[in-house]
Amino acid sequence: MSKDFDHIVIGAGISGLGAAHFSARRGLSTLILESSDRLGGCINSQRFESLGGFWTEAGGHTCFNSYGNMLSILDDLGLTSQVQPKLKVGYKLWKDGKRRSILSALHLFEAARCFPRIFKAPKAGRSVRDYYGTVLGQRNYQDLLRHAFQAVICQPADDYPAEALFRRKPRRKDVIKAFTFAEGLSAIPNAIAAQKGIETRTGQRVAAIHSDGPGFRVAMADGATLRSSYLTLAVPPDAAAQLIPDGFEPARELASGIGVAEIETLVLVFRRADLDLPPTAGLISVGDAFYSAVSRDFLPDDGYRGFAFHFRPGALDPESQARRACAALGVDPERIAARESVRNRLPAMRRGHFDLVTRLDAALAGTRLGLTGNWFLGVSMEDALTRSRSEADRLFGA
Repeated sequence: MSKDFDHIVIGAGISGLGAAHFSARRGLSTLILESSDRLGGCINSQRFESLGGFWTEAGGHTCFNSYGNMLSILDDLGLTSQVQPKLKVGYKLWKDGKRRSILSALHLFEAARCFPRIFKAPKAGRSVRDYYGTVLGQRNYQDLLRHAFQAVICQPADDYPAEALFRRKPRRKDVIKAFTFAEGLSAIPNAIAAQKGIETRTGQRVAAIHSDGPGFRVAMADGATLRSSYLTLAVPPDAAAQLIPDGFEPARELASGIGVAEIETLVLVFRRADLDLPPTAGLISVGDAFYSAVSRDFLPDDGYRGFAFHFRPGALDPESQARRACAALGVDPERIAARESVRNRLPAMRRGHFDLVTRLDAALAGTRLGLTGNWFLGVSMEDALTRSRSEADRLFGA
């Protein structure tokens, strides 16, 4: 079989970029195809050139020193020494039209009574509501935890698998606990794509994928055809189900069983002088149209402050979103210096998800087709890269 590349990756979010990095580091010629006009997927440092290049994260907000696979990539790229510490600022609740302290919703006696169960209660196979309602109490779950979890995953949390949240990972003591970069987290995908051995093409539409002997043939919407020995799909599960080639029907059926949650993000920037709000990490919404708001106050700027509000899909029109966000921040909408609307899609995992992943892995075993994304282990950047590394080890050898 003639080939154009050793490895083709479809999707340039952090999962696809990680898959490309792990193959390129093995000396394999690697092509990334991305349908949009930018790299990074949910890593999206929205930059406003009209405001002197001020940026605010619209998607992924933080990296931690427990992100081992992420840090290994940063080491490879020489970026670890460039990490920036994040200022320690706290979250507030947004409830009934007021900003409140987190502790105002915590039932301490119930938490103290239930907490010993955390040492015995199994987590595997349980939903977030079931597990955390058991170990911290149902009132704490209803009044605080469900909203905090929804703020993290930007979707209803009750039926989300408990195993997909807060897995313990070893920390690197030589790296700051929580970090970013001077130009935002988009520095990471840009650096991965720029390295030797990786070619990236944006604005690409894949029409179909076919098995081609032991490898693959990728038919593009413009009529072009690309061939590779290995192929990795790093796209949402519904897109993966559409692209998985014939001969992989069990994998296609399993991928189609994973739902997707839509998120509408509104990024707002204000001049510092126009915003009378103490430094804050953001807001956890209780029963409002947005799940959470995350600020850029962790890396202060002399002139501006930025916020990303993650709204429930279809809850409000764009102007109503801006008014609601400004009400939460205590500022007149006329004071908005810049804005941007972004749509993201996250996996809607449910209890029993990891049994499905086990079956999906069995369907892929022994093949040259890789599947990765934030819909295997969890929605964090490290979860996505952990999957990409394990798939690279399966395809190319550990």
